[in-house]
Amino acid sequence: MSRARLTDSPTHETARPILSVLIPFLRDNPSALLAQLDTEAAALEGAVELVVLDDGTGDATLTAALAQQIATARLPVRLITLTANEGRAQGRNRLATAARGGTWLFLDSDMRPDRRDFLQAWLALVRNDNPAVAFGGFSLLQAPTDAEFAVHRALADRSECLPVEIRRLTPEKYVYTSNLMVRRDVFESEAFDPGFTGWGWEDVEWAMRVSRAHPVIHVDIPATHMGLDTVESLMRKYEQSAGNFARVIARHQDIIATYPSYRVARKIRRLPGRGLLRGAARAWALQDGLPVASRAFALRLYRAALYAEAVR
Repeated sequence: MSRARLTDSPTHETARPILSVLIPFLRDNPSALLAQLDTEAAALEGAVELVVLDDGTGDATLTAALAQQIATARLPVRLITLTANEGRAQGRNRLATAARGGTWLFLDSDMRPDRRDFLQAWLALVRNDNPAVAFGGFSLLQAPTDAEFAVHRALADRSECLPVEIRRLTPEKYVYTSNLMVRRDVFESEAFDPGFTGWGWEDVEWAMRVSRAHPVIHVDIPATHMGLDTVESLMRKYEQSAGNFARVIARHQDIIATYPSYRVARKIRRLPGRGLLRGAARAWALQDGLPVASRAFALRLYRAALYAEAVR
């Protein structure tokens, strides 16, 4: 493991948190999120702590600015600064070891709560129901509307930013570590698999494992995903995720066989010219002049063509 430097807020040592909010970041600046969450400090009375992980950004200026912000924070906060990147799964596992609450809320640094009582709502859920796993939902309410992100907005609106009633139909599928609450005992029995590398699927695979032993519930405590990507960036992420998709298939064939992404990938696998299809879909998605819906369809097709190499 990498060496870690710890920076604590004035209230960290004496707090006895019920809920630990776990925030990993790499080359992002989480200061806006921390400031927004800190506005709830008076109402929470030390029952919620923030644990923030810099997973090897290596930016001394950012580290100094965050240390200064934490020094005046009213919420209990601990910043863990790593000297080298450990990866998404291992980083979240490290955050969990630093958490003191009996329940944890995984919240990415590029998320923005959509309600002023965001932490209070999560804390009330813990106190009233104490669920094993709960996902609060995504939105695009505060996300950027720049034209370069239009395709990602269309994709997210179709497949991720879904109402709670839809998410409840296939609860293990709509679980992302960007607004996810997990009880300590559940996570200790099923941690994230550090064998996942790059981007994608480690959270869904984790939910598949957990859902076999614990109920996964969905609630309406949404946050906006601010970190929209360009088409080129999404393509790079999809290319990274193909190996992770294969890892999920090997472990959860029964569940993933019901997913449209898997079924389409299997159909493409049987095509003799699937490489040509992949190239055509890529070129199609990159054409700025085409309608957004058309480019979003092409990008989904490109992803399925990548995943076709992982199915049999």
